[in-house]
Amino acid sequence: MKLPFVNFWRSLSVSRRDIIVSLGFPVVIIMLIAAAVLAFWSFKTSPPYVDPEKYPIRGIDVSAHNGMMNLDAVKDAGYEFIFIKASEGETFKDSNFRLNYEKAVAAGLKTGAYHFFRFDRDGVAQAQNFLNVVGGRRLDLGLAVDVEKFSNDTTLNHDVVKDRLVSMIEYLNLKGYRVILYSNAEGYYDIIQSVAPGECLWICSFSSIPINENWTFWQYNHHGKVPGIQGDVDLNTFFGNKKEWEEFLQQQQYSGSQSVIK
Repeated sequence: MKLPFVNFWRSLSVSRRDIIVSLGFPVVIIMLIAAAVLAFWSFKTSPPYVDPEKYPIRGIDVSAHNGMMNLDAVKDAGYEFIFIKASEGETFKDSNFRLNYEKAVAAGLKTGAYHFFRFDRDGVAQAQNFLNVVGGRRLDLGLAVDVEKFSNDTTLNHDVVKDRLVSMIEYLNLKGYRVILYSNAEGYYDIIQSVAPGECLWICSFSSIPINENWTFWQYNHHGKVPGIQGDVDLNTFFGNKKEWEEFLQQQQYSGSQSVIK
């Protein structure tokens, strides 16, 4: 059996071998390690196969980072729902929320809004920022709170983070909203599970079995290609069939759902 390095070396042209030799052995090792890390990361984040017969209800989530979009084309491609970023922390407001919401409603997409939860900010203040952006707009899917360690301050005590999250959820519940919590498995088990086990779960996972817990939405691809959107977009699916989808939409209705602001 040939060693991996031997196979790699033989695959190179003579000129590339000369370049590597001139760089020296340490550089070669660094290049090999970098290639291995890249290959592992690509494998780790590769989207799984999501059976369309088992999971027929598909959707996307977007923010201002996705730029200008043709959501009519998204709907025509068979996608049925969309989560739109509204806010982050205590003060940040997504600049495209209103436009994206209007486009989504006009296209006939079932629409929800999400907020990126900041570990180092007060939960009630974050809830107020979220609701200030959402206003009285009708949201078929309700409100989602994105709870993840990525780009957050992970040095904070978990109990502090949990208390802030509970405060945010309780405030939104008092305002008549049923909350969906988004995270990956690590965020779920470290933060969400112990404080909000009964809330709807929107799980980010690249495994064929997203998580060994009940979930409602599954984000399975960060690099989806969808008509009407330039570049990559997150792809999601709902856990059940069309009948269960209709039942879920009925459950998500809240007292202010008939008020629409455009």
